[in-house]
Order: sequence, then C-alpha cells, then structure tokens
Amino acid sequence: MVTRFSISLDGEILESFERFRARHKYANRSEAVRDLIRTALVGEEWKRGSGDVMGVISLVYDHHQRNLLNRITSIQHDAEAHVVSTTHVHMDHHNCLEIVIARGKARHVRALADALFALRGVKNGVLNAASTGRSLH
Repeated sequence: MVTRFSISLDGEILESFERFRARHKYANRSEAVRDLIRTALVGEEWKRGSGDVMGVISLVYDHHQRNLLNRITSIQHDAEAHVVSTTHVHMDHHNCLEIVIARGKARHVRALADALFALRGVKNGVLNAASTGRSLH
C-alpha cells in the first residue's frame, strides 16, 4: 500500500534537494525521498545491530608491505563465518584492491573492517553498509 504525505521545506533546502535529485537522475521527488529514507533506515539498522546485515569492505594497500597479504588473509580466515567472498585486483605495480563481502551482525562486520583498515600498509579502507531491509518493516 502506498500512502501520500506532504512535507514543508524552505526554499533553499528545496533548491538543494532538486539539484540532488537531478544529479542522481531520480525520475521524481518521491523516488528521491524513498531512497533517502531507505538509506537512513539501513543506517539505523546497523546502529541497532539487530539482525543480519551485509557489508562490502574495500581496501587499497601496498602489496610490497612486508607480510601484509598474510595478515589480511589471516584476519579473513579468523572471521571465516562472516566472509562470504573476496576479490583481489592489481591496481598498478605497487597497489592492490581487496574487496571483502561480509555477512553477520553489524558489530562483527564492522570489527572485521576495522581490523583490516588498521593494518600497516593499508592506504584506504571503506565499509559500505547493506541490508536486506527485513527489519525495516
């Protein structure tokens, strides 16, 4: 069931929202608002830690850093119950991109990401939170 509701915005916020909508190519305001709400609710789901979530952990690292690949692999093996899949990409002669898809309680997925990001030689790390949305209803 779809329910209509209205909101009031001052002119500056509406203009910024319209630019956002255009940049992201939403067909209409409703689609943009729905997406923003879903994103906020997934964030809340992660904060509550209830239910299973999924995360995509991306890290860029210097593969010349001594024993780094072994430490990355060891951390993933220690979290084997949460690691669903990994992908390794050679970016250039010195840098690699490791992508880890993880599933479990938010605190466990976040702990896995934090352990990987803290390793010496990791240049950049990002955790993208995802959810099935089951607890959003």
